Amino acid sequence: MRVALLALRLMCLAWLWPVTQLNSSHFPNKRRHKEQYVGENTKPKYGGRVDLKMKKLDSTKSLLIKSEQLLRIEDHDFAMRPGFGGSAIPVGIDVQVESIDSISEVNMDFTMTLYLRHYWQDDRLAFPSSNNKSRTFDARLVKKIWVPDVFFVHSKRSFIHDTTMENIMLRVYPDGNILYSVRITVTALCSMDFSSFPLDTQNCSLELESYAYNENDLMLYWKNGNDSLRTEEIVLSQFFVEDFQPSFGLAFYSSTGWYNRLYINFILRRHIFFFMLQTYFPTMLMVMLSWVSFWIDRRAVPARVSLGITTVLTMSTIITGVSASMPQVSYVKAVDIYLWASFLFVFLSVIEYAAVNYFTTVEEMKKLKRAKIPSSYNATQAMAYDGCFHDNEIDLASFTEVASTPNTERNTQSRNSTVSGPTEGTRLRRRHPLKKNLSFIMSNSYMIDSYSRVLFPLAYLLFNIIYWSLYA
Repeated sequence: MRVALLALRLMCLAWLWPVTQLNSSHFPNKRRHKEQYVGENTKPKYGGRVDLKMKKLDSTKSLLIKSEQLLRIEDHDFAMRPGFGGSAIPVGIDVQVESIDSISEVNMDFTMTLYLRHYWQDDRLAFPSSNNKSRTFDARLVKKIWVPDVFFVHSKRSFIHDTTMENIMLRVYPDGNILYSVRITVTALCSMDFSSFPLDTQNCSLELESYAYNENDLMLYWKNGNDSLRTEEIVLSQFFVEDFQPSFGLAFYSSTGWYNRLYINFILRRHIFFFMLQTYFPTMLMVMLSWVSFWIDRRAVPARVSLGITTVLTMSTIITGVSASMPQVSYVKAVDIYLWASFLFVFLSVIEYAAVNYFTTVEEMKKLKRAKIPSSYNATQAMAYDGCFHDNEIDLASFTEVASTPNTERNTQSRNSTVSGPTEGTRLRRRHPLKKNLSFIMSNSYMIDSYSRVLFPLAYLLFNIIYWSLYA
């Protein structure tokens, strides 16, 4: 039985041997491409399914796999920084500012778009190269290696642009030097001083710092010194960008220690022409318009009162509009000084007419008391017209100012007796000049308008000279 089985096996081998030789002659390159066939018929290591009908591997995926193998990414722990346990790794920084998108006085911040580039060396990513050429990758490989954790101090919002792909570039050189570049838009705090607004100059800065690594693990520095900060031509609607300057320093945190910090300093000087058109020129015109009332007749009460109230309300609107566009600070700004001083001039012009009207009324009442009022004269009707008496409605020329009555004769004799000379023991009284001048102005109230036509413009001109010499 065993002999029969052995004979059957020998017959099968003899029958299959020619078939094997025939297959070998028809497929001579099968062994040469063994690795390729294995790759097609097995599940890829880095995810995804491969169509078994494809005879050619995906070149893009093949390149990624080969690059990761070339950089030996799986052979190292990239959660640790390069040279862990040794000295601090130096990371060079350079920045190219693309634009300053906005500056907000209300929120006290600015928005800037920039290209942030990092330079360091990681020997773990060194690879052999015959032509010494670098390899460039995008964000997909960045997530698998160690990169510096630089963040923006005092930032409110920031993001990396992702249209059409994430704006991230990684360039690896054969010796392990790395360039890592990202395009970022960041909104950061800027502590502004508005004491000279709108004639102010603001100093703002964008600060960069490592979040996790202090100075013992990571040393940030400007790659090319002052040339590390480059800017394109930046044009803003309300500011001149006077200067961009990089600087560096140290920041201390009580719980974690000292950190290297880099500063992007820039100076902003505000355009004044916009505020001249929107605030200063309208304010000047309102003040000058309030002076028109000095040339209007003092008895035209409706005209002068309506003009004064209109200018006061307009000044209030201007002040409210400027305050609404500014932060609620606890100190006085330069524009506040100008607006409130101008408001004071407008308010004083209204008070000036109130004084003129009052003195005119008092003067006419005295004339009416000293004169004989005819029975046909109705004082109520005269007052009802505009609120004061009118001496032109009464012919006072036909009345003697001092009537010849026994009382007046007695008063005349008493005055003559006092003029003859003081007797012994009589005290002489001096008339006060201020009271005398005030009485003179009250009896000649029209002169208040005459003086105001000169004093108000001169005072406002003097105020403008002092104001612009201090703040301009």
